[in-house]
Amino acid sequence: MQTPLKIAVVGSGLVGSLLAIYLKRAGHTVHVFDRSQDIRTVQFSGRSINLAMSDRGWKALDDLGLGDEVRKIAISMDKRAIHLVDQPLNYQYYGKEGESIYSISRGVLNRKMISLAESEGVEFFFETKIWDVDLSTATLHSGKEERGVWDDHNYDMVFGADGAFSRVRHRMQRQSMFNYSQDFLSLGYKELNIPANDDGTHKLDKNSLHIWPRQDFMLIALPNLDGSFTCTLFMPFKGENSFDSLNDKETLEQFFATHFPSTKDVIPMLVEDFFKNPTSTLVTMKCFPWTYKDKVALIGDACHAIVPFYGHGMNAGFEDVTVLNQFIQEYGDDWNSIFKMYEKSRKQNTDAIAELSYRNFMEMSSKTADDNFLLRKKIEKHFSDKHPDKWIPLYSRVTFSHRPYSEALAIGDEQKAIMDEIMQIDNIDKLWDSQQVEDKIIELLK
Repeated sequence: MQTPLKIAVVGSGLVGSLLAIYLKRAGHTVHVFDRSQDIRTVQFSGRSINLAMSDRGWKALDDLGLGDEVRKIAISMDKRAIHLVDQPLNYQYYGKEGESIYSISRGVLNRKMISLAESEGVEFFFETKIWDVDLSTATLHSGKEERGVWDDHNYDMVFGADGAFSRVRHRMQRQSMFNYSQDFLSLGYKELNIPANDDGTHKLDKNSLHIWPRQDFMLIALPNLDGSFTCTLFMPFKGENSFDSLNDKETLEQFFATHFPSTKDVIPMLVEDFFKNPTSTLVTMKCFPWTYKDKVALIGDACHAIVPFYGHGMNAGFEDVTVLNQFIQEYGDDWNSIFKMYEKSRKQNTDAIAELSYRNFMEMSSKTADDNFLLRKKIEKHFSDKHPDKWIPLYSRVTFSHRPYSEALAIGDEQKAIMDEIMQIDNIDKLWDSQQVEDKIIELLK
């Protein structure tokens, strides 16, 4: 237990709510501020991508004893279901038997996390707009308007958990020697919906992450508890097959009939959802430093927003909290050391998952439909099953382990170079499970 402090968390999202619970259990008074309404009182807005909880996220919850409570609102997905045009459905398993990622509605989980934090004694202040923070005194400034009258809120410490467009980070950016970058993709996303059958069952296999890969664009679908699927269409903003080109009902319906024919009977509200729901952007944001003395720290998307193609935005944010808590246990009341070790430890790893997430769009949108890619994965799995001490596939390193993301990126690059060489072997499609190939991989690993 630390010496009690009065701590503010700006942002009541997933990471902010989880952090608040950890801080409260460490003995602190914790107040959470959010400019929006309490999410428990509003309808969702149609701009979410379902979460894919993996081992890193579960660890943060299990360490608090809250994992089983959250598992009640999660659905396991042990494989990808690949929907190609005029071809049979193809399943690609994620890991070993028993290894799964878990689909959770972002809104449902956020509601749950806020309620869990409140039950711990965390106080929430919704519809309170934080416009600025005095870094040296950890004083928050709130008000109805950015240029209106502000109220001051004095704290011992402030955490900015207010997302990719963080106001707390915005204030930190006005320091000298603060590095910041943001990179928007040329593609965006739009939420669609597959409703449940009349009896409440799922129209598609509920234990799969469904992907319709189409090179430069793709559709994905993740299951919900009510029998529905949350679908996300990723595609360029401009160009031949783009959001700009789908500007009327007839064009949209023809586009889906051509590229996603298997969805005809499962997305009945296609036109309504497409033109009602917003088209959202995708951004990678990096910055450093993440902390100011022992007063202010950034966490989650506020310091490392990433694109969603590895499903690790939330998992990385939750792991921030796990790592921060480890240093709290190690350094006690020495918050200067806690903050310095936290940002040093996490920066290289969040940069790594940002790179991995960017690369994974190509895997999901095109390679999952490529025969050579599928053969590569088959060879990797065969070798890994025989030699688990020598080869853990990249996806498993990222998703089913707690090893650093930076390590996964580095080893993944080494494994890619080996597999590039293996795929050049004559008749590899016939020799893929032979002793010759196995010996060659072992030789290349030395």
